[in-house]
Amino acid sequence: MGISGNTHAIFILFVKSQEQSKTFYRELLGIEPTLDVPGMTEFAISETAKLGLMPEEGIVRILDGKIAHPQSAGGTPRSELYLYVDQPDDYFNRLAAAGGSQISAGAVRNWGDYVAYGADPDGHLVAFAQK
Repeated sequence: MGISGNTHAIFILFVKSQEQSKTFYRELLGIEPTLDVPGMTEFAISETAKLGLMPEEGIVRILDGKIAHPQSAGGTPRSELYLYVDQPDDYFNRLAAAGGSQISAGAVRNWGDYVAYGADPDGHLVAFAQK
């Protein structure tokens, strides 16, 4: 049994501050959230994919404390949001202007993509790529 052709995906990042992360991703992506309620903010990043922002406390509560608290990662990257965009360097600069950290300027990587790497305020890696 495989995933159906009409599948939609939501990639959820656990964040310290939903409001701060919402502001960061609104400025970075240049779009408004499609959902913004206490406990979840979502941005449509394609027709079939959304980026979700959930407060760290939310997932701990949902899973009855049966997982390590995300704050214990202490900003250590444990995920990467890899976005194909038309102008990776523009997004790399927008990331810094929105309050993120620039890590590695755009360059052609050994897999053939041109990619610039940064991090959001929670330490999640954000890559801006072009084929």
